[in-house]
Amino acid sequence: MNTFSQQYQIAKNNSIEFMKNGQISAYLNALVEMNKYKRLMIAVVAN
Repeated sequence: MNTFSQQYQIAKNNSIEFMKNGQISAYLNALVEMNKYKRLMIAVVAN
């Protein structure tokens, strides 16, 4: 669970940097990655 939250935060920071730099496709990929880790954290909590 701790590693998922760390990876989520890294993806969140990356998405912020990509948006600042105007890299829209990389920003969207980072959002998808954030969503993946968020779903994994929810699955771990549910079990």
